[in-house]
Amino acid sequence: MRYSPFPSELFVKNRAKLIAELPPKSIVIISSNDIMPTNADGSMGFKQQTDLFYLSGLDQEESILILYPDAREESLREIAFVRETSEMISIWEGHKYTKEEAKAISGITNIQWTSSFETILKTLVYSAETIFMIDNEHIRNSSLVQTQNARLVQNIKEKYPLHQIGRLSPILNNLRMKKEPAELVALQKAIDITENGFRRILKFVKPEVWENEIEAEFIHEFIKSRSGGFAYTPIIASGASACVLHYIENDKICQDGDLILLDVGACYGNYNADMTRTIPANGKFSPRQRQVYLAVQAVLNFATDIMRPGIYWVDYQKEVEKFMEAQLIELGLFSRKDVEAQDPTNPIFKKYFMHGVAHHLGLDVHDVWDKYKPFEAGMVLTCEPGIYIRDEGIGIRLENNLLITNGPPINLMANIPIDIDEIESLMSKS
Repeated sequence: MRYSPFPSELFVKNRAKLIAELPPKSIVIISSNDIMPTNADGSMGFKQQTDLFYLSGLDQEESILILYPDAREESLREIAFVRETSEMISIWEGHKYTKEEAKAISGITNIQWTSSFETILKTLVYSAETIFMIDNEHIRNSSLVQTQNARLVQNIKEKYPLHQIGRLSPILNNLRMKKEPAELVALQKAIDITENGFRRILKFVKPEVWENEIEAEFIHEFIKSRSGGFAYTPIIASGASACVLHYIENDKICQDGDLILLDVGACYGNYNADMTRTIPANGKFSPRQRQVYLAVQAVLNFATDIMRPGIYWVDYQKEVEKFMEAQLIELGLFSRKDVEAQDPTNPIFKKYFMHGVAHHLGLDVHDVWDKYKPFEAGMVLTCEPGIYIRDEGIGIRLENNLLITNGPPINLMANIPIDIDEIESLMSKS
């Protein structure tokens, strides 16, 4: 793996937090993700199931975790299963975990080969009442692909139909929202790598470069810095393409006078940065571009300031929208009278700002969350207001990653250039 190992104490603590939330006689079972096929004999790169990683640190396919806190024998309370290797696997695929390596990474003493999972589970499950299992219950999940964990749920229901099946996601989602110090270290590393990429871009961009050339500069810097690559498919959107929220084609030429919206983040140790900056292709903002940019930055500053413990996401979004509405009026996009006459179910501001201003960040870019849980110290969220004026071909979004504290939030991207004068100055030196 490219990243430095996490301290096993992180995963020991994460498991202890989960165990404290379980009812008596509960078994937890989580499997790794599949390696997804493409065509012929091809496959995609492996991405670990994030709950399994959160609890074990194991970053390899065909891994399984069992937790049974009430097992009579202490050695059976935590068991990790990893793929047994061979000389052939070593030759064709490379190194796989030894039992000693899996123990050192996870802090779990009892490491078994995956082939023994069924036999060991059959022994344990007899004295249990509830089997807690996982599937992708993210509120924005729309995947049609069945996961390894979904297949495992079906298998367990068929083999042990008299046991209760418990939902693990609500418990783990609640735990994962607050980050441990070691997680913050990994997040900051991902952010610092993202900063390196952005500074590289500021020296590279000029009129007539292709969006995909900018993407290539980012990935060069990310891989050079031992990142896992892009945290998500990057958005390199010049001109009117910046008004397409999920534009990922990145196949156009950046014209003189265009703004370029860069929504990019690096992944490090499975933790993800999520940055957006908007820069002028020619290194100089026009008066109108500057005016809109400053309005977005004002909203970003306001939204940052009010991200405090105790506020609910729904209320937070509404407060930012009210502030945004005032900025849009100042830009001359509509009037106060228009607002008074609007359909309250379809407010005018949504023509120019139509998305959420914040989401949780961590092992997943849109990290697990509970919409109806108030912000707490230790949570990390994005803050990403934007103004999109399709009639003018202007799309500007600015995004930072914020750590909520008991005081003002900490901007984990404070070192990444964002002020107009600094961006123009750095671009003039290219």
